[in-house]
Amino acid sequence: MAKHLFITGANRGLGLTMVKQYLQAGWNVTACCREPEQAGELILLLEEHESLSVFQLDVTDYPALQQLGDNLQGEPIDLLINNAGYYGPKGSTLGDIDVEEWRRVFEINSIAPLKVLEAFRENLKLASSSIFAILSSKMGSMGDNTSGGTYIYRSSKAAINSVVRSLSVDLRDDNIAVVALHPGWVKTEMGGPNALIDAQESVTGLKRVLDGLDMSQTGEFLDFRGQKIPW
Repeated sequence: MAKHLFITGANRGLGLTMVKQYLQAGWNVTACCREPEQAGELILLLEEHESLSVFQLDVTDYPALQQLGDNLQGEPIDLLINNAGYYGPKGSTLGDIDVEEWRRVFEINSIAPLKVLEAFRENLKLASSSIFAILSSKMGSMGDNTSGGTYIYRSSKAAINSVVRSLSVDLRDDNIAVVALHPGWVKTEMGGPNALIDAQESVTGLKRVLDGLDMSQTGEFLDFRGQKIPW
């Protein structure tokens, strides 16, 4: 029986590349994004692959999130990837921080992933062993922060890293491995054109890490090469 991937933020960049790679690997894929009707490449994939399902989902719409969880009741999920994220305003400096934008970034990056887990925890439990992977960032690492700044994005990723550690403890008895992943500095809409790697290289690495992940690594913070990142 084919394994099942559920992924958020699947309309472009890393999320879309993950959808493609997992479909090529023979997985069933449930892909979610806020505006599927504007996700041209994703819709083309939907026409080409019977193993792909696409749903409209804003991860901060918690009633809709729970409704989708109810709709998929009884469906095992082997891998749940929370890829949806938001960088916020670029170029913000000390003394010029947009508080409302900070709240929005926290909502998407730090609160929503936990609500995603709550909505699909039972689906993960139905798989013999499963993984909840959160796309974090090395910018959330306290130990790696030597350049300062980027207060909004850094703090949101530090917060979700803390959530990952707590989930790894709370979900151990459910046999659900939880991991924070750093995809590298990737040439996407968020990463920009000066980034060091493309989405294909990043996702190939991330998939290799996830393919080899087991409960002995739950609660870890890993980059796309499988190297540990300091918290």
